[in-house]
Amino acid sequence: MKRLYFIEPIVAIYAFASFMVYPLVQQYVYRRLWLEITNSSYPVSDNTSQCAANNTSHSRQQEVQKAASLFSMYSDLSSMIPSLIVTLLLVAYSDQRGRKITIIMPLIGSLIYTLSFLAVSFFELNLYILIAASFVSALFGGIGTMLGGCFSYVADLCEDSKQKTLRMAVVDMMIGLLAGVASISTGYFLYAVGFNWPFFTSAIFQAVNLIYAVFILEETRVIDRSETAACCRAMQKLASSICNLFVGGSSQRKWVLVLLIVTFSSLSFVNTGGLSMITLYELNEPLCWSEILVGYGAAASTSIFITSFVGVYLFSRCLPNIAIAFIGMLSVGISMFMTAFAKTTLMMFLVRIPAMFAIMPFPVLRSMMSKVVSKSEQGALFACVAFTENLSTYGSSAVFSRIYAATVAWCPGFIFLLGSGLCIIPISLLGADCIALCAS
Repeated sequence: MKRLYFIEPIVAIYAFASFMVYPLVQQYVYRRLWLEITNSSYPVSDNTSQCAANNTSHSRQQEVQKAASLFSMYSDLSSMIPSLIVTLLLVAYSDQRGRKITIIMPLIGSLIYTLSFLAVSFFELNLYILIAASFVSALFGGIGTMLGGCFSYVADLCEDSKQKTLRMAVVDMMIGLLAGVASISTGYFLYAVGFNWPFFTSAIFQAVNLIYAVFILEETRVIDRSETAACCRAMQKLASSICNLFVGGSSQRKWVLVLLIVTFSSLSFVNTGGLSMITLYELNEPLCWSEILVGYGAAASTSIFITSFVGVYLFSRCLPNIAIAFIGMLSVGISMFMTAFAKTTLMMFLVRIPAMFAIMPFPVLRSMMSKVVSKSEQGALFACVAFTENLSTYGSSAVFSRIYAATVAWCPGFIFLLGSGLCIIPISLLGADCIALCAS
């Protein structure tokens, strides 16, 4: 069978299958905790808002909100350490062993995670089994591992820097496009048949994706068989390739690379932390969104991947990469500030408009980092990027969940004000990047 060099189908199917599950996770946990804390069934209404059907006291609802955010924090912390270690090792090791291993392993982990949710939902098992499932799936890597492998794969195929930027933006756009479709369909799916069928459907898509990655996707790297035969030598070379990123080359190159990685990670921390609290914010008063509205909201959030791709495509014709990243960072900060004061359904949808360029900095910064290092160092680079991205993602989710639990009773929107204020850090670092690049 002739193999293909198309990574986009894997990213598309992964995004669709994952975003059939992600909007459901917090909703499922929220409903289970509602049942345990209030001793009453979750209010279901045909209205667009659940507030009218909700007779539970405000204090009990805040208690459920706090318990759900803490559960999210425990789940993130349980998967953080194994995911960080596996990401660093796998993506860097792909320089010798090939890129496919960094794509296949996370797909196996995602399948295990989804099947665990299906089992807990179908058999009504203990909710905290999901935390163990998060830990086990993290042993195979996570989304950071897979994206690190995918971006290394793209870097292998692209010679021209502009082509590299655009194709990396296409990968980000595929995530948003398919995630949006999945989010909308999941809302209606959940409303019609409950949780079990969406989990089962997601597992089927992930199994198909795994088959494509194993049997159809072509490898871009020549596999060094001698390294696979000698484990110690392979690990030494792995550690050496990571160290050489920051030890080898000129001091100017090292300074630029470190600044770009820290800028990328700090922005990921702010953006991911804010997004992780959106669903709980929408389920809380005064919004009290139904599962259908949550699906539309998630689709609106993921549509920014498409608008960001269009932004990168258009702005790259007339603006430097630094300016494109700056526009995207402003987009993140303004959107979070507006979200903090959104108290109606209309306003909650309108806050997505200033966020339309929020994803632009990520492919741009990846492309800028990729141009700093040689082709043989792409795996080591994206291993470090994926490691810091995973660290910021899991860390921000845990931190923002804890802060939200502490502030939800008196100011549910405080977490978004905090995120908006923290945007000054990546913006400041971007200014330092500009100075360093001009000096080089």
